[in-house]
Amino acid sequence: MSFPLPIGKTFDNVISVDLKGVFLSMKYEIRQMLQTGGGAIVNNASIAGMIAEPGISAYVAAKHGVIGLSKAAAVEYANKGIRINALAPGLVNTAMTKAWFDDPNMSAHFIANTPIGRVSQPAEIAGMVLFLCSDLASFALGQTFVIDGGYTTR
Repeated sequence: MSFPLPIGKTFDNVISVDLKGVFLSMKYEIRQMLQTGGGAIVNNASIAGMIAEPGISAYVAAKHGVIGLSKAAAVEYANKGIRINALAPGLVNTAMTKAWFDDPNMSAHFIANTPIGRVSQPAEIAGMVLFLCSDLASFALGQTFVIDGGYTTR
């Protein structure tokens, strides 16, 4: 299946929000953490950073970039007491994704291709973030944690 590669403003907007936004957040988080002795950062990537779907090439590129940026920054700041990881959630039931759930074809596609047979709830994603920010994850560094109900395992 072929699809048009987004160009111009659409591509720039997606990269600005989904990749540059993460970079700028990390810039200020790291600055503060260097002053306070360290911390943990969990960047929001997506399963689109692990696999590709047609029609969302700019988003896929941005989320692959978030994963690469998280790995590079993790290596750079590990000896400063800053742990950086990325999270790659699948489809999460939020107000932003409501339109997708309202589309029977889109909803059916995700549910049929997710072995657990449903989409995640925000609390399920938050639980992994809490874990990664805790001392229980003190040796986790530069990794991408996929929470997708098995979507990417197929």
